[in-house]
Amino acid sequence: MTLMRTSIAALLTLSIVGCTTPNTFTVATTQKLVQHERFKSSLQTKAFMLASGDEITYLEGGNLAGEPLLLIHGFGGNKDNFTRIADKLNGYHLIIPDLLGFGNSSKPDDADYRADAQAQRLHELLQAKGMASAIHIGGNSMGGSISVAYAAMHPDNVKSLWLLDSAGFWSAGLYDRYQNATADNNPLVIATTQEYFKLYKLVMNKPPFIPKTVQAVFAQENIANRDLQAKIIEQIVEDNVEARAKVVAQYNIPTLIVWGAEDKVIKTETAELMSELMPQAQVIIMPNVGHVPMIEAVKETADDYKMFRAGLE
Repeated sequence: MTLMRTSIAALLTLSIVGCTTPNTFTVATTQKLVQHERFKSSLQTKAFMLASGDEITYLEGGNLAGEPLLLIHGFGGNKDNFTRIADKLNGYHLIIPDLLGFGNSSKPDDADYRADAQAQRLHELLQAKGMASAIHIGGNSMGGSISVAYAAMHPDNVKSLWLLDSAGFWSAGLYDRYQNATADNNPLVIATTQEYFKLYKLVMNKPPFIPKTVQAVFAQENIANRDLQAKIIEQIVEDNVEARAKVVAQYNIPTLIVWGAEDKVIKTETAELMSELMPQAQVIIMPNVGHVPMIEAVKETADDYKMFRAGLE
């Protein structure tokens, strides 16, 4: 209760702080707010050393006796993209990593950041935790393509897929703003705090209120890693997972496709393509929701997923 009161007070304080240049106070207070979200879901921060020597940081929590659910964030995100929804999924054993190249995980400049490589790293983590033989996976955007790649690589071990506005199905086409985008003009690769503010509005139709002082702190990670993220996005846009989706269909892996009808990052028509490739999948189009449903429409997104899982049982 004390932590909750402190976090609410911190949010109110930051909402009236006019400066959007991060300082010691805004950084410390933002960290408290993040910790509060993790605390609500009983998530603990852990780390795992890969055979490559790189480190994967991840959150673990929920019902540790429940079935494991791996949740994978999208490009430019991190493990905390799922902390708002985690307390609504506390019946499952949650594993929420920072992908290599993001968050607090290692950021090697010359690594392979395509879906298969990222999926294999996550498999190594799950093997070490004894969870690789029966895993449910959910992923948003880039995390969706990694989820599909993982399932295609280990189809006998994946019990279900939850794909939220998934990347990697590029035959559906791109919005005009991304057709000829480079690292220098791609709205997903940011270099300034102001660009982050625009990105925050781009990825959500009705974004939850977060003071710009807090957004400015969040922006620093993306700004600091801009050069690496420019390299990663070049790999992502060339990495089509449609052939892997056919393997998912072949093994009849239960799949829930969720799409925000107001997604301005990846076309809604992509969900149609995915359902053609994976005819066993259920499709939910969420009205008035953008690219990250698990942040923008927490309860509805969680309820839909829990209903899907109940159907599997």
